[in-house]
Amino acid sequence: MTARPIAIVGASAAGLAAAEALRRFGWSGPLTLIGDEPHLPYDRPPLSKQLLHGAWEPDRLLLRTTEQLAPLDLDLRLGTRATGLDAATRTLTLDGEHLACAGVIIATGVTARTLPGAENIAGVHTLRTLDDALALRARLTGTGRRLVIVGNGVLGCEAAAVARELGHDVTLVGIDAIPMAAAVGTEIGELLAEEHRARGVTLHTGAVDGFETTGERVTGVRLTDGTLLPADTVLVAIGSTPAVGWLGDDPALDTTDGLRCDAYCAAAPGIYAAGDVARWDHPVHGRPLRFEHRTNASEQGMAAARNLLAELAAEGTEGAGNGEAQERHPFAPVPYFWSDQYAIKLQAYGLTTGADRVETTVLDRAERRTVALYGREGNAVGVLTTGLPPRQVRALRAVIASPAPWEEARERIRTATAAG
Repeated sequence: MTARPIAIVGASAAGLAAAEALRRFGWSGPLTLIGDEPHLPYDRPPLSKQLLHGAWEPDRLLLRTTEQLAPLDLDLRLGTRATGLDAATRTLTLDGEHLACAGVIIATGVTARTLPGAENIAGVHTLRTLDDALALRARLTGTGRRLVIVGNGVLGCEAAAVARELGHDVTLVGIDAIPMAAAVGTEIGELLAEEHRARGVTLHTGAVDGFETTGERVTGVRLTDGTLLPADTVLVAIGSTPAVGWLGDDPALDTTDGLRCDAYCAAAPGIYAAGDVARWDHPVHGRPLRFEHRTNASEQGMAAARNLLAELAAEGTEGAGNGEAQERHPFAPVPYFWSDQYAIKLQAYGLTTGADRVETTVLDRAERRTVALYGREGNAVGVLTTGLPPRQVRALRAVIASPAPWEEARERIRTATAAG
């Protein structure tokens, strides 16, 4: 009887990290990596920065080459969609094929949200995949485009910075008056707004009502207040949706805002999740969290792999080995994210969204050097910096590695930033 594989659904950073960890921790059985895109696993953060700018070509985004993947002995299924999962039997449906598995790791990430009718209009783009980025880059070749970016979150702001550096006329529209305010707070958001305006970006507050077109090509973005923003290119950057629709309505799985997991990243026996799609019980913060952060994808992929392998070893599954992964461990990372806009590098540790208290210290406004502390229920839970040297930024991680009393963390932040 042929041994059942471990299947990983999602061939990006989290899925690749899981595959490599499974082999490293001793899985000797079949290993299937499934991706709905035709490309080898690639890195997504450069899509809205270096690739869109033209500084990098697609081959530089590859996380591993074909030769580097060979030692993993993968059954690599690129351009293949998972369309269903029977959690009770650990059976995947792949474009009509049924694949019975020893275990499954779900790393399907998220899909870009769009606006009604946008998919039928030439010149309207989203930016989630390599193909998306290449299509938008082609539109931004040369100069003189009138680009309207709908959505002033992280993705919209990064793309606006790149487009301005390329010499295009850029309007950034959001329903919130301050860019990225939900993610970083109002004061950091205002500083970013200053930088975008100084670089020539037009900031506009409003909600989109529809598009103006000539034939099938976009000519403008219409807002609910009647404002018409001329455009020959539009980027819709209004957030994303966890890619869980393919899981159907299996009662064993909770797909509310991602795939719900316990502290070990397990959604059901033998079913684990990692990366943007996973919403798991963070043991330090004491509540379910979901992060769309690049660092978390790799770290959680490794954690899910280790914990799945420990579960399979306990079940006596052939190929699970008796090596390093013999005990499950809760996944308790210190979240980290970054964003590059012009010469500004934002770096954050911990939780910056959902804070009930934010204190921002502007160390040098002209140099965009700031530090912001984020609190929740009396504790400091996150810190964000712009313009600080790496040594200082690393020192701040320890301050919020676990929630600390606000005043204690505040003093430690002051000491750490004064030292530089």
